[in-house]
Amino acid sequence: MSGRQHRETEIARRVRARGLAVGRAVAVIADEIHLACGPKFGTTKIKAHRLSNGIALADVIEQVRALFERDGKAVPGIGETLLSAYESGLKKPGPEYLHYLCSVYRVEPAALGYEGPCICGHGHGMPGNVRGCDFEEGIPDTSPNVRELWIQPDGGSPSADGGEEDENVLRRTLLKILAGTPLALDGQVLGAVENIRRHMDETMASATVSPAMLDQWEETTTGFGRQYMNTPPLRLLCDVLLEFSTVRKALERRQPVDIQERLCRMTAQLSGLCGMIMIDLGDHRMARSFFRTGRTAADETGDRALRAWVSAREALVPLYYGDPREALALAKKSRDMAGQTPCAAKTMAPVVEARALAMLAGSTGPKKEVVDQAKRALSRARAAFAQMSSNDQEDPAFGYTERQLYFYQGDVLVKLGQTLEADLILEQALGKYSGEDLLDQTLIRFDRAQCRLIEGEVEEALEMGRKAIEMIEREYRTELVMRPAQDLLKAVQSKYGDVPALAAFRECLQSVSEDASAAAAAAAATLEQNRQQT
Repeated sequence: MSGRQHRETEIARRVRARGLAVGRAVAVIADEIHLACGPKFGTTKIKAHRLSNGIALADVIEQVRALFERDGKAVPGIGETLLSAYESGLKKPGPEYLHYLCSVYRVEPAALGYEGPCICGHGHGMPGNVRGCDFEEGIPDTSPNVRELWIQPDGGSPSADGGEEDENVLRRTLLKILAGTPLALDGQVLGAVENIRRHMDETMASATVSPAMLDQWEETTTGFGRQYMNTPPLRLLCDVLLEFSTVRKALERRQPVDIQERLCRMTAQLSGLCGMIMIDLGDHRMARSFFRTGRTAADETGDRALRAWVSAREALVPLYYGDPREALALAKKSRDMAGQTPCAAKTMAPVVEARALAMLAGSTGPKKEVVDQAKRALSRARAAFAQMSSNDQEDPAFGYTERQLYFYQGDVLVKLGQTLEADLILEQALGKYSGEDLLDQTLIRFDRAQCRLIEGEVEEALEMGRKAIEMIEREYRTELVMRPAQDLLKAVQSKYGDVPALAAFRECLQSVSEDASAAAAAAAATLEQNRQQT
């Protein structure tokens, strides 16, 4: 401890002792320490509160960690260095850390020198005291045990408030999801999604950038990629876009080039992930917009592998919602960008090529030339997969996993009509998925049902399709997941007519998709109206 710090601590100790002797509240003592030490030593309000409690940095850290543990959360990365930066004014705590610091000191953010109410929405002070006091046993703890989300008052346009109201829309949506309220995309949510993406486009075009807490943000981005396969799409979209908005705000500040590059990399990844989720939710126009933002950010990094990844993911939009020929062109573009670099796109691009070729072959009847091209593409994908790093082989969003490779190989073979080989590979693929990876597992089950249909086993195909629908919960029944069910129904009806088993399947399909279809139609109409107005 330096001489200056020693004198600051001695003065604070005396002020605290005198205050306790006459029965002052700890929060009042903190104000007195700030008045006595602030002008001489630059003591901040948050530091004054620690000194008024007579505890060290390590004590505060342990209390914060204990509160996280009490609320069932992972141990936070906060340490003495970060807390010291808060106390010196070099950094400002985020909403979650600020909530827990307020909980430790039993005061509101203003008492610690920060603006606004706490994200938890209620006071931290004890009843009967002003601005906090000592903890009293027997008083119930009202701290939330789910993710805290402070919703600011309504008002202000997105362009004027820095996008905070758009974030509030997502926070409200996320709170409703956490409360178990069934939700679908509506015009307000889609408008917020588009505004946040547009903010990022504007920032990318006009600002030089810089961040703080880059390591933590990169870890969070990677974590979102791992959650992609087992988190309801709308819930994940809210989480990803709130992080996306945080990165966008960091990009508004100018900083060194290496930090700007890392921020642009996160922007490209988060944009691509948003595009993937919008594909799942059935909004291909919004998906294309996010991929466009992702391309802009990836171009800033100069990373060929990242640019190739964005293009490969973008190729899925026309693959599912447009022309397979466009998907084929984008996949080839991605493959060219990747070059000889071992990366996820080098595996993903030829898989998309094979799927597009199989779709083209299926529309005109399988031709040997097209079948051979698709199988050569799959062979290239397997060779590229063997060259990928182990981390990329375990990442279902930013990398490419072995189970995904098996799944899409089987999908290609189904479309080519080679059902025996396809069913074997799909069965192997299904065995490689865990119980939580619901999206791909459902699509695999529909592919296997298509195999049964091609082989003429109509009732078994419909039964497999029905079970696939019933095995997924409502929040996972997105447009992308329900489309194969509709395709199965149409294929049976077209080839075999209204067989007895078809009525039961149609009834099952209608019961699970009616509400979602109505909500999606209303959302699309509202969004279109909003677009016309703007």
